[in-house]
Amino acid sequence: MELKGKKVLVFGSGISGIGAAELLGQVGALPVIYDGKADLDKEAVLHKINHKNVEIYAGELPGSVRESLDLVVLSPGVPTDLPLVKSFYDQGLPVWGEVELAYRTGKGRVLAITGTNGKTTTTALLGKIMSDAVESVFVVGNIGTPYTSKSLEMKEDSVTVAEISSFQLETIEAFAPKVSAILNITEDHLNRHHTMEEYIRVKELIVKNQKPEDVCVLNYEDPVLREFGKNIVPKTVYFSSEQALDQGIFMDGDKIILRTEQEEILLVKTGDLKLLGRHNYENVMAASAMAYYAGVPVDSIRKSICEFTAVEHRIEYVTEKNGVAYYNDSKGTNPDAAIKGIQAMNRPTWLIGGGYDKGSSYDEWLNSFDGKVRSLVLIGQTKETIRDAAERLGVCPCILCEDLEEAVKVCAENASPGEAVLLSPACASWGQFDNYEQRGDKFKEYVRNL
Repeated sequence: MELKGKKVLVFGSGISGIGAAELLGQVGALPVIYDGKADLDKEAVLHKINHKNVEIYAGELPGSVRESLDLVVLSPGVPTDLPLVKSFYDQGLPVWGEVELAYRTGKGRVLAITGTNGKTTTTALLGKIMSDAVESVFVVGNIGTPYTSKSLEMKEDSVTVAEISSFQLETIEAFAPKVSAILNITEDHLNRHHTMEEYIRVKELIVKNQKPEDVCVLNYEDPVLREFGKNIVPKTVYFSSEQALDQGIFMDGDKIILRTEQEEILLVKTGDLKLLGRHNYENVMAASAMAYYAGVPVDSIRKSICEFTAVEHRIEYVTEKNGVAYYNDSKGTNPDAAIKGIQAMNRPTWLIGGGYDKGSSYDEWLNSFDGKVRSLVLIGQTKETIRDAAERLGVCPCILCEDLEEAVKVCAENASPGEAVLLSPACASWGQFDNYEQRGDKFKEYVRNL
């Protein structure tokens, strides 16, 4: 679609929406911003936009505006099953997400990563590998830089490394990565996708437009993905942390091995990596496989992965006070991610959990404690739900706190030298914080102020 002169509704006034509106203005489209919040501060939104000639509507969208639209661009936080969004489809309007908009206006090759957990670390790692090997690299998506803010800077020889959420995959049309990866699929965002089957369907859209010469990297230990890889158009490359593969990338003891039709390569020993935990070794395998099939030499991949350090808010070491180590795993926003957090701990742990209720079950997370958790210190909307589940399973004592600051103080007062305090909530941050980054930053602030 030629965007110049087209009237485009941008649904959502957050970072993604503003990025989309600015991009549309730059390519000569006529952006209109809409937000469902009737009390939206329009002046504040306008102040953030470089392209000032933008209409902004809040609460109600006038019928005259709807009738004049050529395209709708949804922010990732806007559910596609909202009545207003459904009415756009019924009206015959094309409905894109920010990823589709950025892809259509960008150039070069795209390497795209999705999955329930591990996306941010894998994207950052792949971004480093590619940046060390290629001149023009853009790392975009959920990782913090909106795809739309960089697409016009891309050239034919550029490589874009994109972290893509299930929300963003719902609204792709032409988006076609040269190399894609689905790291894992576990229960998450059921408040948005309603069923596990729908969540899986959306995640699998990442290969929708890939060709036979393209590649999809999949987790062999995820039964859904193992089966999925048998029937897709692009070449399937598996990774496994549990068994040797005839072809793919896998762990053999402390060694990570890449095996292709032509060769078998010892990529790295886990002791040479700065990342901790089996889940991170899986992230290393996924990123390395993607880079290899994107043409990066093995020696370059090896050097980059050995230099890479942990991502902020993902099992991030904060400090040690009075013999107690503090770790920030605020990115553990669902039970499966939080399981990885507790598995990485090698000390008795005071675990801070709880937050916004996304409809998850906490039993598997609680059962993974394996005697490591001294006490579960709970905050947020889910604290009673988690306490009740912990008591039913008999896994550990629980302490309920009003907020994160109180939880940090309780842990500091009770933890003994040689123990750890881990923020790994198994829940989203909404309700108490704007996002998981703010929650992690506050945790670090409270720890440093002890």
